[in-house]
Amino acid sequence: MPVEDYDIVIGLESHARLLTETKMFCGCLTRFGAEPNSQTCPVCIGMPGVLPVTNRKAVMLGLRAALAFRCEIPARMRFDRKNYYYPDIPKNYQVSQNYSPVGAGGFVEIEADGVRKRIGLDNIHLEEDAGRLMHPEGSGADYSTVDLNRAGTPLLEIVTRPDMSSLTEVEAYMETLRRTLEALEISDCRMEEGSLRFEASISLKPLGSTTLGKRVEIKNLNSTRAVLNCLEYEIRRQAAALDAGEPLTQETRLYNETTGRSERMRSKEEAHDYRYFPEPDLGPIVVLDEWLDRIRSEMPELPNLRKWRFQEAYSLPAYDAGVLTQKRSIADYFEETIAAAEAMGAEAADLAKQVSNWLMGPILREVNERRVDIAGLNIPPAHLAELVGLIQKGTISKNIAQDLVPIMIETGDPPETIASRRGMIQISDAYAVEKLVSDVLEAHGKQVAEYKDGKKAVLGFLMGQVMRQAKGKANPQVVREILTRTLQS
Repeated sequence: MPVEDYDIVIGLESHARLLTETKMFCGCLTRFGAEPNSQTCPVCIGMPGVLPVTNRKAVMLGLRAALAFRCEIPARMRFDRKNYYYPDIPKNYQVSQNYSPVGAGGFVEIEADGVRKRIGLDNIHLEEDAGRLMHPEGSGADYSTVDLNRAGTPLLEIVTRPDMSSLTEVEAYMETLRRTLEALEISDCRMEEGSLRFEASISLKPLGSTTLGKRVEIKNLNSTRAVLNCLEYEIRRQAAALDAGEPLTQETRLYNETTGRSERMRSKEEAHDYRYFPEPDLGPIVVLDEWLDRIRSEMPELPNLRKWRFQEAYSLPAYDAGVLTQKRSIADYFEETIAAAEAMGAEAADLAKQVSNWLMGPILREVNERRVDIAGLNIPPAHLAELVGLIQKGTISKNIAQDLVPIMIETGDPPETIASRRGMIQISDAYAVEKLVSDVLEAHGKQVAEYKDGKKAVLGFLMGQVMRQAKGKANPQVVREILTRTLQS
């Protein structure tokens, strides 16, 4: 059967490194890129007799995520030991949450192909990260080294239900999750630094069947592209196996980005394989109502909710709203610019779209080229609002405005101040434009005759000549009106 004859069932687990200065259960720093094994202590390397202390900020960030995703919050939470041996787990166990996670249930609301859908969550829990194995480059090496700087770093694991049925939904979920965690300042989600990692579970079943297929889990996917490529391969592999009557087994696989294929790693573990039991060195945490009330009061608007509000409140296209809400700082800047423009008396018609165009075009281009956050660009929202207002009033043209942007960044001055100082104010005075038009028509009698004979395209040439005479500073709308009126008289 072709792939289209199967229902695809996908769930994701994500591990987000929390924005804390220190590790989950000790005072070691969490700076990325430090000298190997320079950020360790007896606690995080598992020396006998040490006692962990829970990082309060990590708990608060976990609660923030649980509230944002509408999870049920326990009255008491605690940590458990997840037992397994691996070279980068110095204690031979990981401190995690199995029996009472920071949040249970809840959902992440996505939009895929214009359709909104809630992806259910099984749970959100806190845990500590493992270390990192360093494998020598080249062939023939018979050893690996281990860097334990990452061991003990606070992680937030978010486990979905198997609610995704297409790669489009998977991509929308990953993007929504990343934007939300960044906006809530829970994680920086820098996948190139391992701050956000995914594991995918996928199975196929005949179209319409209620019986789930054998679930395959793919570990350690370090980019959204790797997740999508791996799932695309697995869909083809599993469909081909089912077509051939080959049995699929519940297993864990690894994805090889070089070959574009997944490879068997081991049979899939169940919870009992980890022999979970309550962490004896850490007592339970009582979740106070005052904590939750404070977190709710400080919670910003979630990116997708803000995106949909921008579409409805400002009549913006979905694309514009998506770009503007990619980062909280950009969305804030947009709304502050709108408010400033309205306070300056800007015309309401298409104001939001004009601001959006300038933000998505020249402003974000400068942000990207200069590698700064929009707050560090040296153009406050009020200055962009003034720029849009000057264009609306015909004081400057769009071309002149484009030239003003880099000058505004360098000087920090308002656009009208710069335009006045540098002689960039647009000529809108009717008498001045009439004089320019008269001179051009007198010099181009042949084109005037062609226009009067019905060759209307000549108007563009004559407009260009007027603008050239004005050195680009004439108001094009005024030029067109006067030129047309004069030619038709």
